[in-house]
Amino acid sequence: MHTVGLTGSWVHLAMKRREFITLVGGAAALPFAARAQHPEKKRRMGVLVGLAASASDPVADGFLRPFRDAMLRAGWIESDNIDIDYRFGGPLADLTKTNTSAAELIALQPDVIYAQGLPATLAVRRETKTIPIVFTQVADPVGFGLVESLGRPGGNVTGFVVWDLSIGGKWMQYLRELVPDVTHVGVLCNPDTAPYAPPLLASARAAAGNVQVIETYCRNDSEVEAALSSLSQEPHGGLIVIPEPFTNAHRDQIIAQCARFRLPAVNPLVGAFERGALLSYTFELDQLIRQPIGYIDRILKGASPKDLPVQAPTKYTLAINLKAAKAIGLDVPPMLLTFADQVIE
Repeated sequence: MHTVGLTGSWVHLAMKRREFITLVGGAAALPFAARAQHPEKKRRMGVLVGLAASASDPVADGFLRPFRDAMLRAGWIESDNIDIDYRFGGPLADLTKTNTSAAELIALQPDVIYAQGLPATLAVRRETKTIPIVFTQVADPVGFGLVESLGRPGGNVTGFVVWDLSIGGKWMQYLRELVPDVTHVGVLCNPDTAPYAPPLLASARAAAGNVQVIETYCRNDSEVEAALSSLSQEPHGGLIVIPEPFTNAHRDQIIAQCARFRLPAVNPLVGAFERGALLSYTFELDQLIRQPIGYIDRILKGASPKDLPVQAPTKYTLAINLKAAKAIGLDVPPMLLTFADQVIE
């Protein structure tokens, strides 16, 4: 009986081994199965990372990691069934470099271009009216003439907006909940690099109630320091930072000056919360980078951008930094903490 049992065990193990080999073989074949769903002709793609100066820039890494992962999951294997050419704009969205990078990509005649940010998208759009362009992290594509409408883009451009322009009202709402006795709020941006600021300001004003809204325009670090100092002269002040090329590039300076002047701020800049900002309410960056890959996949399979509606993020994150609040002597209302997706103690 013991011998029979042992023999049966070996047979069982042998069967399991065959099953394991089959599973491993199947897993190894998955990329090829995915590839088989795509055209046999190798495709070519251009990527313009508009908010990074080079591939070694941490901002570029934060963009390219989820991008490459999403492409692989869609069955597009770099240097296998698709070649991808990368170009970069710059931390200040340097228009000269961005335009040069866009022209270089167009000269390569890719099947599709993926553009990050408004300056990069505008640059490639100026270069071509035929090559499909998919954008991400763009505000107001209709206002900038990139698409005819969100529902029916109508041309060679489509993509995913960074947020609905009514989000200015949410920023104001959260600031008023954070500081219930706030009396005046500055809304900070550089008007030269944030042409989409007016509707954000309008939505912030609509949610301000009896709180005074102060348009706070800055073009360099000295002006940021002077503006935040002025806002802090009277008690019960606050700040909303509009995400745009200038404020993104001066992110750490803005965070430092808010701490210095003990000024409560809603700062939705990418990476600001992790760098010490008090409160952030914004899109999930990874999701916003990954979502357009579905459109890129469809375009590479024959779809037209004009038939793919512009979409908005489906999830926003509220993050609160209690350490930053303590540093400026602010007690965060417990009710607000219950709504937070992320809290730093």
